Parts: sequence; C-alpha cells; structure tokens
Amino acid sequence: MDPQQQRSRTGRFAAVAAGVVASAVLAAGPGHAVGPAADPPAPRPAVPTPAVPAITPPAPPVSSPIGEETPVPPEDVHTLPAPVTGPDASAVPPAPAEPPGSAAGGTGGTAAFGAYLDYGALGVSRMSELSRWLGGAGLSVGHTYLPGDRWSNIEGAPGFLDVWADWRRAGDDRTFVLNVPMLERNEDHVPDDEVRGLLARGAAGEFDGHFRALADRLVRLGVPDTVIVLGWEMNGITYTHRCGPDPEAWKKYWNRIVTTMRSVPGQEFRFDFAPNRGRDAIPWTRCYPGDDTVDIIGMDSYDQPRGISFDEQVKEPYGLQDQVDFAEAHGKPISYPEWGLFRNGDNATYMRRMLTWMDEHKPVYNTLTDYCPHGVWQCHGNPRASRVYRAMMSGRTGPAETPGATPPAVPAVPAAETGREPSPDCSPVPLGAWAEHWMGRKLCLRLGWWPGER
Repeated sequence: MDPQQQRSRTGRFAAVAAGVVASAVLAAGPGHAVGPAADPPAPRPAVPTPAVPAITPPAPPVSSPIGEETPVPPEDVHTLPAPVTGPDASAVPPAPAEPPGSAAGGTGGTAAFGAYLDYGALGVSRMSELSRWLGGAGLSVGHTYLPGDRWSNIEGAPGFLDVWADWRRAGDDRTFVLNVPMLERNEDHVPDDEVRGLLARGAAGEFDGHFRALADRLVRLGVPDTVIVLGWEMNGITYTHRCGPDPEAWKKYWNRIVTTMRSVPGQEFRFDFAPNRGRDAIPWTRCYPGDDTVDIIGMDSYDQPRGISFDEQVKEPYGLQDQVDFAEAHGKPISYPEWGLFRNGDNATYMRRMLTWMDEHKPVYNTLTDYCPHGVWQCHGNPRASRVYRAMMSGRTGPAETPGATPPAVPAVPAAETGREPSPDCSPVPLGAWAEHWMGRKLCLRLGWWPGER
C-alpha cells in the first residue's frame, strides 16, 4: 500500500475511534470528568476518571497541584502529554562520571525519595526505568492521588490501588504516599459559601463513612502504613477542600477524618499536612489542625512565581524556613510531596539548591513531580535542570538498598501502554494527546487490516 493510501485508511480509522471515544464521553453524563483539566497555578495533572472501562482500566483524576499565589494566565495552562519513557540520549546528556558521594553526587541514602510518574500501573513501571536512568538509585517512595470527582473514587475505587499495594508489599523499605481529597467535586470551582456548608457537614460527621471505607480498603490491601496526604494545598484557592472559607470547620473536619481512619483495626497510617509554600490565600498555620492528628508537616514547593530566587523561597513568610521551624517547634518531621520546576523554566540553580536544601534538612521523604513543565526525566524541555538532578541523585539509595542493585520487579505493563514507539508493522493513529493520555496508550493500526488490502 502506498503512503497516501495508508494515511487515508489510518485517517478513517482515527475518525471511527474518535467517534467511539466521544460517544463514551457523552454517555458518561454529568459528573464524569473525562479530559485533562487545566492546572491551576503550579500543577499536577488533572486527569479524569475513565468512563469506558472496556478501553482502559480506571486511571483516576488527580487534582491539580499547588502554588496558587496568582491565577494561571491562559498562556501558562498546560496538559499532561502522552506517556513517555523518559528523556532520550539526545535530550539529556549522560550522567557525569563522579561516583555517588562525590561533590556532584551528594551522599548516599539518608532520606527516602521517589517521583510522581503516573497514576496507575504506568507509574509503578516507570519507577524502575527512572532508577536505571539514575544509575540504579533506590526509589523507595511511590506516590499517587485519588480522584476527587466523586465519593466512590475517594473511597479508593476497586482495582485502582491494587498495583500500588503490590509495589509497596514487594519491599520492606518502601513507602506508599497517597493524596486523599477531603470532598468530592474537588476541582469543580465550588464557591466559598458552598464550601463553608460542606466543611460544616464534614465536621459534623456526615462524610465519615467514605473515609472509613478508604481506610478499610487500604488495610485489606496490605498497605496499612500508607502516608496519607490529606486535603493537600488547603491554603490555596484551587480545591473544594480548601481551608480559607472556614478555617475552624476545616480543622474539625480534618480531625474527624483522621480519627475515623485511625479507628479501623490494623491501620498504621501517617497523616501529612502539606500546604503550598508561601502565604497563598490564607496563612497555612491558620489551618494547622493540631499535633494529635498530624504526623508529618509537608510542603508543596514549585519554582514560582516568576523571578523569585531560591533564597526568597526560603525566607518568604510561610516559606521553606518557616516550615522547618514550625515542624521543629511541634516535634514533627518534614516532607516534600510535590516539588519541581515551574514558572522560571529550566532553572538549574533551583534544582541544585532544592536538592541541597533537602540534603541539609532531611525530610522523611520527597517526590519530584516529573511531568512537563516540572520534571526532568519525562520532560525533555528542562535539559540543564535534568543534568543537575541526574548528577546529584545518581546512585543514591534508600535505607535498605545498594547502589547498582537490580531494581525490584514491578507489575508488568503491556508494551502498548509504555509510550514506546509503535512497531514497524503498524501505523500510529493520530487521536491526539488528550485521547492518548485518557486511554493510557497510543493506538496503532496494523498494516493490512482494512478489507481488500491484503
């Protein structure tokens, strides 16, 4: 078949496939978020819960990430690209020759670390690939998010958490970090008056059953020691679970959730209080619910706003230094569940200074947000920061791992879902980045499948 004929056949197939996807979306009806939402001022992907299980297993939506100092202007809105397997050799230079523990490489493994790489099985699979890129570094922290679109997903939809539980149970040194929304419709721009009412209802116990169900599911999956990042970035304006509309009700509601989840037999959860860095919409100290229900004081800290230096990120009110001081005063460890590049672009200085800061202050864990524009492995647009991250983290180990060790086995992911290029005997179907991300794979049309083409 000549190339023009092949393109014509592929185009017809793409149209049919797009129609199927569109029909599925329409059939989902209200309440099904089905396409990546725009990230607010510092980001995490907002990926929807698939409405068509026949196409791909549920890959729940993760709310957008942090940094809400100012609304995101239209030119800054970005969407999560189709899955990839990491930068290729032309995009990121090889790691320097310095051995782990040298001036460039830092010290070996006093703190657990990892990266947010994807929501489900792809995220687990990519951890071993990222480890190899980092010279066998021991990524001992796995991080994902529950979708906040509806209560059934906040309870941990059957099947979604299983792959993460399998990964966690495969190593005693591993930590599973799970962001848990406090309210459904978490990214629906619910107005303040309605948020106040929802927080009051939560504080009165109306939603206890959802969190008891989640706790029970995690215990039954064999991950009772999950780190729960509950109601993250509560000091901002993005999420329905924000604190600003009623800080007192928010704190009562947080305490109620923690008490409910801790009442489930067998649980060993740790609860991470993780605001945005800086003041944002409300000082995060006004949202702090108390030492009895907080185990870790985290912070989501991206390189923003534009023009800010790392020293300013440290010294600003409610910034990095205030987090460290507050945690010390309350006898709590610190963490960085989300961090990475953002409004200052490919900023190698930020990357070096943030990694050095964490070496000095020893958070209980950190997970880099590794997708564009924040990341350094899956995002090819940050080669200078990528060089720094790779040089400083290559060969590092978690508490119980050895540099250069073979990465532990992870659940197999079909080749069609890894984001690799299609094989030579099939032709990619151009459905677009949205459909590819939603389906979790690129579609490939096997040559010769159309009637009369054999």
